[in-house]
Amino acid sequence: MRRSTRARRPSGNARNKRRLLAAAGTLAVFGGIVAVTQISSAHDQPASTRAKPVSCVAASPGATAPSGRGSTTRTWQDGRWVRNHWGDGQMSATECQDTKAGGGTAGGTPTVACPDVAGALPEVPARARREVDRNLALLRQQIAEANRRLAADGGNGQDFIVNAVLRPLADKRRATVNRIATAIGRVAQRPQGLDQLAECALADSGNTGGNNGGGDTGGGDTGGGNTGGGDTGGGNTGGGNNGGGNTGGGNGNGLEVLAKDCTNSQLQPHDGFQNGNRCVGTAFGEVGAAANNPSLLITEFPQQVGQGQAFTLRVTTRNLVRDRFLAAGQGGYYQETSLLNDQGLVRGHFHTACRMLQSDREPPAPQDVPAFFVATEDGRGGAEADDVVIQIPGLPQSGTAQCAVWAGDGSHRIPMMERANQTPAFDVVRIEVN
Repeated sequence: MRRSTRARRPSGNARNKRRLLAAAGTLAVFGGIVAVTQISSAHDQPASTRAKPVSCVAASPGATAPSGRGSTTRTWQDGRWVRNHWGDGQMSATECQDTKAGGGTAGGTPTVACPDVAGALPEVPARARREVDRNLALLRQQIAEANRRLAADGGNGQDFIVNAVLRPLADKRRATVNRIATAIGRVAQRPQGLDQLAECALADSGNTGGNNGGGDTGGGDTGGGNTGGGDTGGGNTGGGNNGGGNTGGGNGNGLEVLAKDCTNSQLQPHDGFQNGNRCVGTAFGEVGAAANNPSLLITEFPQQVGQGQAFTLRVTTRNLVRDRFLAAGQGGYYQETSLLNDQGLVRGHFHTACRMLQSDREPPAPQDVPAFFVATEDGRGGAEADDVVIQIPGLPQSGTAQCAVWAGDGSHRIPMMERANQTPAFDVVRIEVN
């Protein structure tokens, strides 16, 4: 991947000062902002567990991407698709009406988005240039053919798009990039890893298609986790949490525990949507060992930007498997318990938000919608540190921006930690907007 030039990271003293100043207002972000849309390939799921149509309701602020095209966008970074989810998972009124009218995808006619093969190639020897150019042109023709097929028949639904468009396109691209690698390999070192560029996805579609090669094709949102047994079956509303034996009292160590569940709460039960004055009955779930608890850091950021100027943040995570996301706008907020993978690492995603501060003496109002917010999951992450670039299209007013990142489990809660004196997985920086 070619990386654009970024502002240098500030010095240690300046950076520490900015982080300390920013930390005081960070936690206010956590309660009022939630994440967005799960992309799921439903072709592997039984019809009985697929997502049901939802009513068209007004989208919350920030529910669509800055381009206005959809609630989910994809970018190709370091050999994988990165999915950025905007707002709270609700489609815009136009997207929803298009879907209800039978279009099968949000936001009108779908198109495919494919990784850039030309940009991933090494310097092409002159003797291979003709063959490489011919196959690069063929790749463009394949994309155009897939888009024509989508325009004509994309309304046939998600199964059709995956089986009749995306999978055949991937097969054709795989053969074509192999010919490119072979042409270069005849006269120079054969490039490796081009097969990873074969898979394509739908461009800027909120709930259709998805990445048909890996982490998204399991249960996801529409499988068991949210609409299957897990939350609406026994686990949450059945006996487990609201049954006996969990309603306060002592816990054997002499501490007075006021409540352990919602049995005696005067508030109505939380239903998975973004409403306060509710009691959440979902169990906390699984907590990992201290050495496996998530952490993250903003590793690159500009010190100042112009008003409306696009910029990037580089976010590096550790011990966070970014493969779990239940759309809050579809009732997935606080609905799933925290889950660990086979290595004892938290499954979830992370959030990025920037808001303009009106004062450096008083915390900002927690209910205000930030100037920028996105949730990111890409099917990667693990015990080793790795990073994702967050592309921010610009902030609309001048002043001091507080940009924060924080980890979330599948249902948007900050992951739990083994010990009380561990620092949660979050980071904050200040950026001057001129």
